[in-house]
Formats: sequence, structure tokens, C-alpha cells
Amino acid sequence: MTIKEIQNEIIDEFSMFDDWMQRYEYIIDLGKNLPLIKEEFKTDNNLIKGCQSKVWLQGEQNGETIVFTADSDAILTKGIIAILIRAFSNQKAIDILNADTDFIDEIGLKEHLSPTRANGLVSMIKNIKMYALAFDAQKKN
Repeated sequence: MTIKEIQNEIIDEFSMFDDWMQRYEYIIDLGKNLPLIKEEFKTDNNLIKGCQSKVWLQGEQNGETIVFTADSDAILTKGIIAILIRAFSNQKAIDILNADTDFIDEIGLKEHLSPTRANGLVSMIKNIKMYALAFDAQKKN
């Protein structure tokens, strides 16, 4: 599945809910199913700067694609990173770099987060793109 197809699937899922309380519950549920990062990767190097809570993100190259795992000490944040991992994990670096993140606005996520959580969301996306940039640069060398 392409990143865009996954993003459209997420948009469809969020449109099924009538209000934001239901959407928050759904985000929390997504976090409970997040493929967790190995304890050995819960280091300061993998900690995303700019997040209100602790969020660890690890990316590994698997053939042509990047596989992301993550964890957070906050249930809502764990759900947010789960959404991003669903959209960007198991994708090629170049596709991650070229992908837009408009689906975040389409589901209304950013506008329903506190300013510090919204900043954290931007930092999460930036870190995912940085992994893609690093793996893409490696491939060219």
C-alpha cells in the first residue's frame, strides 16, 4: 500500500466518529497496538526533542524500506506516533521524503491538540523524515 492510500484509510476511519472524544479514544486504542520499540533503543539518541512527553522513535532499514518502532510514556502521544508509524513504516525512504502530511489536517488532529502536543507532532514527523533522509543518503553512497 502506498503512503497516500494508508493516509486515506486513516482519514476514512476518523470520519466514522461523530465527536472528538470518540476520536481521542480511538487514538488511545491505536497506541495500545503500537509495535513497541525494543528496550535497548529507548535511549536519549532516540528520544524526540520538542515533545511534551517522552517519545522514542527507531528506524531500521529492511531491504528497500524503513521499519519504524516507537513508544511513549503518555497514552495519547503513543496513539499519535502509532498513526504516523502506520502511514510511514514499511515504505521507501524517497516515498517518505516526498509524502505530504495533509492527512493530519484532514482528520483535524493538530487543531485538537494542545500547542505543546502539536509541536511534538511536528517533531515526530520531522524525525521520521530525518530517518528517511539519512537512509536515502546512505543508499546513494
